Amino acid sequence: MENVENVKAGLYTQSGAQVPLQGVDVTGELLGGHARVRVRQRYRNAESRPVEAVYVFPLPSDATLTAFSMECAGRRVHGILKEREEAFRAYDDAVTAGHGAALLDQERPNVFTAQVGNLLPGEETLVEVEFLQAIQVEEGCVRWALPTLVAPRYIPGNSQGDRTAHGAANPTNRVPDADRITPPVGDARYGLTLDLLVSLGREVVVESPSHKLDVSRAEGGMRVKLSQPNVALDRDLVLSVRSPDTSTPLTTLVTHRKGQEPGTFALTVVPDLLGMAAGPKRQEVVFVVDTSGSMDGESLPQAQGALRLCLRHLREGDRFNIIAFENSFRLFSPEPVVFTQKTLEQADRWVAALHASGGTELLEPMRAAVRAVPDGVVVLLTDGQVGNESEILDAVMAERKTARLYSFGIGTNVSDVLLKDMARQTGGAVEFIHPGERIDDKVVAQFSRALAPRVTGVEVRFEGVEASELAPAEPPQLVDGTPWSLFGRYTTPGSGRVVLKGKSGAETFSLSIPVSFPAESDRPAVEKLWAAERIRAWQDAALVGRRAQALKERIVQLALAHGIVTPYTSFVVVEERTGERRASGQPETRVVPVHAPAGWAMFGTAKQEEAEGAAMPSLAAATPRNRGAAPKKVAASFANVSAGAPPPPSPVRYASAPAAMPPPAPGAPAPAAAAPVVAAARPQEQAKGGGFFERLLRSKAKEVASSAGPGGDAFAAPEPLSLEAPSVDSLDFEGDDEAISVRREGLAAGGLGEVATDGGVGLLEKQLASGLWAGTGTGPEPVRQARATALALLELLRLGITSSHALHGAQVKKAVEALLALVPQLSGAPDVAELVLGVAWLVAAGPRTRGRIAQAAQPIAGLSSRLENEVALRQHVDALAAR
Repeated sequence: MENVENVKAGLYTQSGAQVPLQGVDVTGELLGGHARVRVRQRYRNAESRPVEAVYVFPLPSDATLTAFSMECAGRRVHGILKEREEAFRAYDDAVTAGHGAALLDQERPNVFTAQVGNLLPGEETLVEVEFLQAIQVEEGCVRWALPTLVAPRYIPGNSQGDRTAHGAANPTNRVPDADRITPPVGDARYGLTLDLLVSLGREVVVESPSHKLDVSRAEGGMRVKLSQPNVALDRDLVLSVRSPDTSTPLTTLVTHRKGQEPGTFALTVVPDLLGMAAGPKRQEVVFVVDTSGSMDGESLPQAQGALRLCLRHLREGDRFNIIAFENSFRLFSPEPVVFTQKTLEQADRWVAALHASGGTELLEPMRAAVRAVPDGVVVLLTDGQVGNESEILDAVMAERKTARLYSFGIGTNVSDVLLKDMARQTGGAVEFIHPGERIDDKVVAQFSRALAPRVTGVEVRFEGVEASELAPAEPPQLVDGTPWSLFGRYTTPGSGRVVLKGKSGAETFSLSIPVSFPAESDRPAVEKLWAAERIRAWQDAALVGRRAQALKERIVQLALAHGIVTPYTSFVVVEERTGERRASGQPETRVVPVHAPAGWAMFGTAKQEEAEGAAMPSLAAATPRNRGAAPKKVAASFANVSAGAPPPPSPVRYASAPAAMPPPAPGAPAPAAAAPVVAAARPQEQAKGGGFFERLLRSKAKEVASSAGPGGDAFAAPEPLSLEAPSVDSLDFEGDDEAISVRREGLAAGGLGEVATDGGVGLLEKQLASGLWAGTGTGPEPVRQARATALALLELLRLGITSSHALHGAQVKKAVEALLALVPQLSGAPDVAELVLGVAWLVAAGPRTRGRIAQAAQPIAGLSSRLENEVALRQHVDALAAR
């Protein structure tokens, strides 16, 4: 055996012991309907005696864990799924007896703990977790993200209860499992490798906003690896897989059936609801923006930019409010205000004045938001990790009537389980904005869904075939352009139809989908995905008493039958050992530290030291394996906030105008409670010199570069997104010279002064609350605005942006509606009226809108006939624009 006494390389804990985790390897396949992924953790004990490794790590919250194994000394042992406490007892008995063992517990839907006992000196042990995950395919594009660390999170409440694990925080009355979800931050230079096969049944392009990739052709698909091995586990790994052919969905129905056993199916539909009723005429929206200390650095500017774009999707007459929160919260206005150009400008200035400090006290602001619009829309922008997810979710559900929650998870690590649960249980949605991604695309996509046509009260009927045990049991709403999935079982093969019925506004909706349930089909992953979805639905049921206990037993039974990890079931693996390989005595515990999240300014100093090669000692300490025992040592928080009391909360404040924030109005909500203990560092107010990431931003790094792994450099942050388009004079144009000249001169004459070179964002940012664009020059204001809007839409049309555009279509539709309302005021400017209607026809996709345009065009000689020939209409519009 290797003499480990003299080994000096490696990572060290605060006590001087080495960190046994050497690296994490991710392999697997992204297929047409699901992902099958294996996460392998490599451990090596460089000490002179056996140790136990404890590693708290994340997986996607919608993942279904299906296998667990351990390999050491050339022998691979597969795990067995048992009830949670039974699995722990088997693990503890094996370790006490000197055998090798590993245990996998689920702490939260996205947080897991691996304990690996009796790692022998000088020996390498591999622990592998396998999971399945349904992947959403929309218009030929797949988006897949793998979280890489459990980030520090805000832990509210008072200390209460015994510690049963190794986290940096103590259990509290509001987060009783805090010690199980707060791994210490420390010297975590073990790295990540990737090897995925992407096979979606057609040619694809694979990209990543988070990491540099090496993509090559392989048998059956594309092989995807990281450009550099062993990159830091400090941000989500994000893949975007798109197909050049987006004309048809990749997957609609996937089935599995063997012999005479019941079959299982997964049906996915992407509804096209264009032309259906767009919902209520007036929307009520409350935006909730996180301004806690963790938002310092990149996150707050991203949130401010996202909020600015969200506001511009509202229509005049809608009502809105904004809540900013940290330890306490403050409101833009005591009550939601009507959306006008004036309130838009006031809100822009109010948002621009926000700054980051304090904790992440999310409960009260979310309660206030839902209370303000119980039947409206709540939009949350946050990068925070909180421990009291269940408490927040319960409060939101208690206050709402029909309100839907839409969330933007900004940055590397957020409480994705909470955001996903709020979206699922309220009929909303969630988007995650990762470092290096364009914010506007994500914001527009989600907020368009928030205001998009939808079908409520969905009923499912099967014709010609029979299905049972559907999951979810209550079909969710259909939202325009958003994938809708249904799982179920069938006993008899056959062909038939699935009919979906519901209401879109006041209109009846019906969709018939042909399906075929085969007698034989080999897609076993579908069966596990069905079981996992059924278990999730049961877990959401708010049962109490004996029914709750019966439901728990039902969950355990289904999980054991299909080999699925749940809060009540765990995987355990035992390697029987003999002779010298059998340990004696209890191994000392080594808690594996996690990396500081990329982009969190509160860790700027630590990141700087790491980049300069300074070793940052781990703050983890050993605790005993037994769950009910008091720890010998408690893992220190990486900033001891208990040394000083948190600052007193500021009162709830209002700002009817951005220039000042007057005292609370009579009857205003009470101030939020004092900030509880935080399990992460309390960020200090930084001078403009800033931390490591701020200096990287100022250096205008052009791309996100991965670290070289252990001992490597820190990631470089992306250059901040500029939403301002360059001036006309600085642009190089493509296309017909005459048409380019028309656009250049026309936009300048219209007062826009620029054309879009950033995908249209620059122009869209200048859209007014009315949906129009401001014009300059002489003449009546309606005429100037109409011409400027037509020129802006003409430029967007050149970029391929029409009312059917997946991201920016909503703003185009808003502009078309505003122009149609303006046409009666253009009687004194017939050329402008003709330009407006011609451009509106070209950018409008829906037959109803085009019908209204054709009706408005009837009094204009010659225009109606041109509407039937788009080539002639485009030439005519270009000529009008040049006048």
